[in-house]
Amino acid sequence: MEIKKIVLIVDDEKHTRDGLRAALEDHYEVYVAGDAAGAMTTLDADPADVVITDLKIGTDDGMELMEKILKRSAPPICIMMTAYGSVDTAVEAMRRGAYDFVTKPVNIDRLEMLIRRALREREVQAENIELRREVVKARTPDKMIGRSPVMERLFETIRQVAPSKATVLIQGESGTGKEVAAKAIHSLSTRSEKPFVAVHCAALSPQLLESELFGHEKGAFTGASERRIGRFEQAAGGTLFLDEIGEIDPSVQVKILRVLGEKSFERVGGNQTIPSDVRLLVATNKDLAAMVAGGGFREDLFFRLNVVPLTTPPLRDHSEDIPLLAGAFLKEMAKEHGKPLRQFTPEAMTALESHGWPGNIRELRAAVEHAVVLGVETELGIKDLPTALRSIQSAGSEAAAEGALNLAQVESLLIRKALQECGENRTLAAKKLGISRRTLHRHLAQIGISKHAS
Repeated sequence: MEIKKIVLIVDDEKHTRDGLRAALEDHYEVYVAGDAAGAMTTLDADPADVVITDLKIGTDDGMELMEKILKRSAPPICIMMTAYGSVDTAVEAMRRGAYDFVTKPVNIDRLEMLIRRALREREVQAENIELRREVVKARTPDKMIGRSPVMERLFETIRQVAPSKATVLIQGESGTGKEVAAKAIHSLSTRSEKPFVAVHCAALSPQLLESELFGHEKGAFTGASERRIGRFEQAAGGTLFLDEIGEIDPSVQVKILRVLGEKSFERVGGNQTIPSDVRLLVATNKDLAAMVAGGGFREDLFFRLNVVPLTTPPLRDHSEDIPLLAGAFLKEMAKEHGKPLRQFTPEAMTALESHGWPGNIRELRAAVEHAVVLGVETELGIKDLPTALRSIQSAGSEAAAEGALNLAQVESLLIRKALQECGENRTLAAKKLGISRRTLHRHLAQIGISKHAS
């Protein structure tokens, strides 16, 4: 059985309240109130879907009541009614948030039509909002790959922050995909059709960075032979991504702080104030909070930038994603270099999974490209990988001198030897082997050593 929508009628005239209730109660659950206080009490007890209020409720002002109602967390639809029908009154009521306006004596057919139309429009709006949420929730951020819990949490944060206007501070080690995360935020935002402009701050001197960001007028400094449009202007309506924000000079920090506060700036050497409509995303591999404590970064700018902090994890913290990442890079590189699409041998994939990846995803991508460019066999093996990833093969050759050992046995020997040399300290053993602690635990389980064994 369909649940009836709730309509609240607010009028100080009893015959009007009773008449409207009788006219509407076949289709709606109808409540009535004779004054503003009664209306608010009724709404507190049972929130209405529609409120129909008189402009004059005894000594109470219907406009003021409507404004209070519309400030509620889930405001109902408000329809104003009055005996003083005028265009000015109608316009003022709708300017303050009324859905529409009816005059007394009330035409019931028109009132019912307004209620039906308002409820249907609100239903459609709610459906559209929910649909947009589901679409955003279903999308994996563009160019980002991973199924591990740590990456799923990152994806969820990106999906949540993308539709907002908030400044995002993306932190993470070099090579963890901070710019990819910034592009994903942009692609899922309402600014996705506008420019995404990236600036790598560490590559420029303070004077050049200031000109790069804000532009300059002709003659602003030696060599400024013509006006230059800066990146803030180029990114108008879109997203500006400032990488390595921890490297910028204090003089430039001040100017960025002003743009965030005043939404405007001047070109270098100019006095024209230029409005700025840019969503700012920034990234760093440094600890900005520590830099603030040490006086190397402005505290006020840090708080402006750190509205939503986001961290891209090192690859060692989600090594289970390595096969997915390697497969994606393999396909990309094969196409880029005009090579046939191959696959890695199990031994080569084990080597990829076991490596510590101090250079993170960037290092993995380079290793895959190395294998694609140099590989000539139908499959890419350990010999096609960079030298740093061939340690398992080398160790296996040495261990096999005493007899035929398979790869699993070689790995077992290496792990047990590392644990022995490190006094059974698994953190040190993982570092010695060049793998993450999580990867070490997985290998220990495979060779029958409990995670909690001594």
